[in-house]
Amino acid sequence: MLPGQNRTGSRPELDRIQARTGPGPSQIQAGSKPDPGQTWTRSKPEPDQVQARTGPGPKQIQPGSETDPGRVQARTGPGPRQIQAGLGSAQSQRGKLLPPKQSQRGKPQPQKGKPQPQKKLIVEECSLALVLTVEAPPPEREATEYAGMFIERPETVVVITGKDIAFTAKVDSSKLLRKPAVKWLKGKWLDLGSKAGKHLQFKETYDRNTKIYTWEMNLVKVVPADAGAYRVEVTSKDKCDSAAFEISVEEADTTPKDDALAAFKRSGAGEDDGDLDFSSLLKAVKKKKKKPVEKEEEDVWEKLKKAHPSEYEKIAFDCGITDLRGMLKRLKKMKEVVPKTSDAFITRLESAYSVEKGKKIVLTCEVVDPSVEVKWLKNGVEIKPSAKYIMEVNGNMRTLTINKCNLADDAAYECVVGTEKSFTEVFVKEPPVTIDKLMDDYHVVVGERVEFEVEVSEEGAHVMWFFEDQELVRTENSRYRFKKDGKRHWLIIQEATLDDIGLYWCLTNGGRTKGELEVEEKDLEVLQSIADLTVKSAEQAMFKCEVSDDKVTGKWFKDGVEVLPSDRIKLSHIGRFHRLTIDDVKPDDAGDYTFVPDGYALSLSAKLNFLEIKVDYVPRQEPPKIHLDVAGNMVTQNTIIVVAGNKLRLDVEISGDPPPTVVWMKGDKPVDAAEGRIRVESRLGLSSFVIEGAEREDEGNYSICVTNPAGEDKQNLHIKIVDVPDPPVHVKCTTVGEDCATIVWEPPKFDGGAPITGYYMERKKKGSSRWTKLNFDVYESTTYEAKRMIEGVLYEMRVFAVNGIGMSQPSLNSKPFMPIAPTSEPMRLTVNDVTDTTCSLKWLVPEKVGAGGLDGYIIEYCKKGEEEWKAANTELVDRQSFVVRDLPTGEKLNFRVVAVNIAGRSPPALLGQPVTIREIMEYPKIRLPRNLRQKYIRRVGDKINLVIPFQGKPRPMATWLKDGEPVDSKMVGVRSSLVDSILFIRSSEREHTGKYTLVLKIENMEDRATIDIRIVEKPSPPIEVKVAEVWGFNASLEWQPPKDDGNCEVTGYMVQKADKKTMEWFTVYEHNRRAGCTVSDLVMGNEYMFRVYSVNMCGPSDDPGVSKDTAIITKTSPKIIWLKNNMILNDNPKYMMFNLQGVLTLNIRKPGLYDGGKYQCRAINDLGKDEVECRLEIRPQVPKEEQE
Repeated sequence: MLPGQNRTGSRPELDRIQARTGPGPSQIQAGSKPDPGQTWTRSKPEPDQVQARTGPGPKQIQPGSETDPGRVQARTGPGPRQIQAGLGSAQSQRGKLLPPKQSQRGKPQPQKGKPQPQKKLIVEECSLALVLTVEAPPPEREATEYAGMFIERPETVVVITGKDIAFTAKVDSSKLLRKPAVKWLKGKWLDLGSKAGKHLQFKETYDRNTKIYTWEMNLVKVVPADAGAYRVEVTSKDKCDSAAFEISVEEADTTPKDDALAAFKRSGAGEDDGDLDFSSLLKAVKKKKKKPVEKEEEDVWEKLKKAHPSEYEKIAFDCGITDLRGMLKRLKKMKEVVPKTSDAFITRLESAYSVEKGKKIVLTCEVVDPSVEVKWLKNGVEIKPSAKYIMEVNGNMRTLTINKCNLADDAAYECVVGTEKSFTEVFVKEPPVTIDKLMDDYHVVVGERVEFEVEVSEEGAHVMWFFEDQELVRTENSRYRFKKDGKRHWLIIQEATLDDIGLYWCLTNGGRTKGELEVEEKDLEVLQSIADLTVKSAEQAMFKCEVSDDKVTGKWFKDGVEVLPSDRIKLSHIGRFHRLTIDDVKPDDAGDYTFVPDGYALSLSAKLNFLEIKVDYVPRQEPPKIHLDVAGNMVTQNTIIVVAGNKLRLDVEISGDPPPTVVWMKGDKPVDAAEGRIRVESRLGLSSFVIEGAEREDEGNYSICVTNPAGEDKQNLHIKIVDVPDPPVHVKCTTVGEDCATIVWEPPKFDGGAPITGYYMERKKKGSSRWTKLNFDVYESTTYEAKRMIEGVLYEMRVFAVNGIGMSQPSLNSKPFMPIAPTSEPMRLTVNDVTDTTCSLKWLVPEKVGAGGLDGYIIEYCKKGEEEWKAANTELVDRQSFVVRDLPTGEKLNFRVVAVNIAGRSPPALLGQPVTIREIMEYPKIRLPRNLRQKYIRRVGDKINLVIPFQGKPRPMATWLKDGEPVDSKMVGVRSSLVDSILFIRSSEREHTGKYTLVLKIENMEDRATIDIRIVEKPSPPIEVKVAEVWGFNASLEWQPPKDDGNCEVTGYMVQKADKKTMEWFTVYEHNRRAGCTVSDLVMGNEYMFRVYSVNMCGPSDDPGVSKDTAIITKTSPKIIWLKNNMILNDNPKYMMFNLQGVLTLNIRKPGLYDGGKYQCRAINDLGKDEVECRLEIRPQVPKEEQE
């Protein structure tokens, strides 16, 4: 690249200063503002020279050239404003202005936006040339901003075979209405979503704080088949965006990269040392011609391979290589790589194929030898011919047909000929998986199990589960379980909590469904409370209670202090029962005992009384006595209630001397078994009656009788067994609505020995196995209205009965029923028309139709004051209008309309008041459209068709007038109907312009409407166009308006100019409003002609008005003044001033230190003045001996 040229060989676009002194190392460069499109750098200085130049090409001063070394030359001329200080002609790759890609590493580069040093020129006492060029600076490039949904896009990459690569795309969803959906594609059609696996992985994340979605595509161990063009697409409702990128795959290269310059650097040179010296080659360069600028740099080794050995030295010089011997050795070792061509294949397999699941695909390639045998491989395994795989040979063509493709056929295929292979991939597209069975809503209590179930159209299909906007995945500590069986998929929550409330989604590639989970806190119900106990020393005390939830734990307290288990005190929790057992009771055990369930504001309390035995003197003979104490179990006198399944232990204290004999009886049968479910345990002074797991058969009258020689004692007891009730019976649905149904049932035949307190209801969809609870509080009535049901879906119901003991088994399922309701009433019933015997009605469809659909309508009427409605139609009417005929004239009638479907009749739609059956006189009224109330303008040749609606009864008479006279039927067409009148013109002309009036008459009543129609066309050209005055670079034009304005206002004029040399017309003013203008910026020395077009709403006139005279722009020469430090340079022989074809030159003979300063060049003429300046700084020259 030459010092004075940019990359394309044109003049530089930026201001620079370049100065080079004579022999010596001194060199200073001061740069101006950088080009917006490129940052330039400068490497270390080269052999000393001085050059100052501008204009289209470089100006160099070499030692021994024709330029006098004792003079300094400055010249100006056309070109961009620049002052450039740079390098000499003997330039190398290390000594010229280079773009960033060509600058050497380690050299500072000016950065865009930072202030540059002040423009300064330092010259030693030697010859100097200054070139000043004045031109307006180039306009800055406008930055374009890419607009789209992506805030981060994937980029094109080059990856080594076997490496992993990841691509990321990000979208800001803060302004999106829906969640964006993303799709990764290869090429134009191949969807990669179904190819996810170990090799191709996808990931999606969402940041709730920034609302940014991030998608990642990971390629694991890249293979050559992964190369190609890719695209990622994102869509969200009506917005979409895409980003394209490419993947290039290269073989792994273990050869270290060589640096051409570093390889041939002089030995012993450091990073910043070892400058390449081309001083010995300068003379050869001077004699050479300038080389054309190369747009693209070619690799040095490629140049050497293509070049003749005689050109090696020249290429080494151009590329800055000094170690020619080392270069030739390396070039000799390099082997030429010849691209290998295939000897077996003429046409290979395509890189990839795509086929839908269930369809067939044909793989075709062409071989060189028609008789050669080929092998087909699938994932490296040879394919054998079968009904699925058909291999065909047709000349040079080899074909593999795969029938009924499935997911197993998604693989890599190869066609093998000898040692050569042709590789391809087959992608099998899955059909969209639809959801056949939708998710149900759940309404559960805390701790219950939840199972969301869906059924899809394909076995083994991939489904995704979401909670609100978060995807649910399988992890070790996850609370969610996933299960699938064929087409059925489940999302399982073992124990529901309040945090699980919300919407759950199931998504496939062909649909989605949702289900709502509602979780309520479960109230703990006490089924059996603890009772007070009175025990004696060394006996056992046991407190027992029963709660409704078998998973609830709790703690026992004595007098407010927690009771801890020990050898004597045992705590147990079995199912719903909680027990505190104290063995070998001591006086210290007496007190208040409390059971507190964990997590509930509930406590159960009882008291333990310690019974002290006082030994008194008794006679030797004491009659027996039964001390019956059943305070904890007795409800009424001598009646004990036991819950079925519980244990009854009745300890009866007996006294007497000698010890009496104890006999227990149930009715007339004695109970004397010592073991079994019902048994009697006896010891001194105590007899215990025990029933394990009480049953209903154990209910009855029991007695205990004690005898001894001194007498007898007897007590009677009644034991009542209470249990949960039987299920309710005769559950059935009586009525249904749109989303509700009324269920009735009968109480259970057996109430369990305790009064029924209420019922619980459940429902499910027919065919489903999941029941949904309808109430969490006990419902007392035997009639229940179930709500929030889906219309058109079959449901079943069942009921549980509840008493003080617990809840019964469920009743038998009711017969299936379907919530369905009649439609709502028809809307907006109105009277359209009334005659002497008819009434025309119209209405709208009901607002709610429902799943039952709409079969039709029934129209009914009755006389005012009566309630007997008569049907006006014998068959259902399916339209929303009807004419009731044969009505009595003068009667006042009420009308109503009823919608009918499978569920029956809807509520009727009624008129607000009775209708009198009589013809109505209606005043004529023209409904003139809004757009016709203003002037109606059309162009010549347009078609006009005006429809004017009107009303009036009886039918009005319509008449059209133009400017007060009846319209001519030959020019204008008129057609009238019952409700409107039409005026039409097939092809409009100027004579159709006028005011058209529609007159509407009914007997002596009349209405009028007027329409102003104007037909317009292009105007004629302006007249008398002339050049009024010419001055400087300007010309003044004048003209007269056109004779014909085209029947509309002339909005302006279009002015054009043409140089008489070329006669090419250019538009000066697109829309000039006045009948005159001034044309500026005319070129000096040219002669111009002008023409003007008239413009109205139809456009410019067909022909222009051309000026008869021309405008001649005469030439003017400016006066040139040179100044130093604002002082005019007179006829000083030291300064020589030249002006050669617009190039101004100032020569300074033998410059000294006093010649430094600011120089200006000023040009003045009648039109104004312009000035350029530069600063010259003189520095003493250092002797060569001191430099060395």
